[in-house]
Amino acid sequence: MAYITIPEEEQLPGIRGLMAFRPETARPLNLLAEALLRETDNDLTRGDRELIATYVSFLNDCLFCQSVHGAAAQCYLEDDGTLINQVKQKYQDAPVSDKMKALLSIAASVQKGGKHVMPHQIENAKNEGATDSEIHDTVLIAAAFCMFNRYVDGLGTWASTDQQSYIPRGIRIAAEGYAGFDALKSIGK
Repeated sequence: MAYITIPEEEQLPGIRGLMAFRPETARPLNLLAEALLRETDNDLTRGDRELIATYVSFLNDCLFCQSVHGAAAQCYLEDDGTLINQVKQKYQDAPVSDKMKALLSIAASVQKGGKHVMPHQIENAKNEGATDSEIHDTVLIAAAFCMFNRYVDGLGTWASTDQQSYIPRGIRIAAEGYAGFDALKSIGK
């Protein structure tokens, strides 16, 4: 049960219920998610960006965010969940590029706090082929997802433990994105 009264809470898990509660903040938050995770003018693929969001949300123990963004990553990466789980458990051994491993290392440091990112991590990412844009976007995605995770969990929203229940949402995100979807549309208003 959320710490505040959320409209139709039993039907709107995680951030979706919070966006229904404060629709005036829903649009800018969705626009931020769209810019970070879906903009086509980006060196990182949509799957890569969703994977970073999923990993940071996992590190923050945010069930809703790691599940919904993991489902979106599954759609983009054509994964059955195996890769996503491997990254969450030990990205160093997951079958992702060395560049992605270097970026996930940076994301994990940002999750702890911005000053935890070390010059050797940046150098390693660049040595693996990461561009300044990819490093920038990794840091920004990680920082933003710390905020999103704290928003969702700080208000005690609920999230299903059934990972399969997130797949339709991941498909919808992959098809429609975030910017065209606001909380009022999600509840049929």
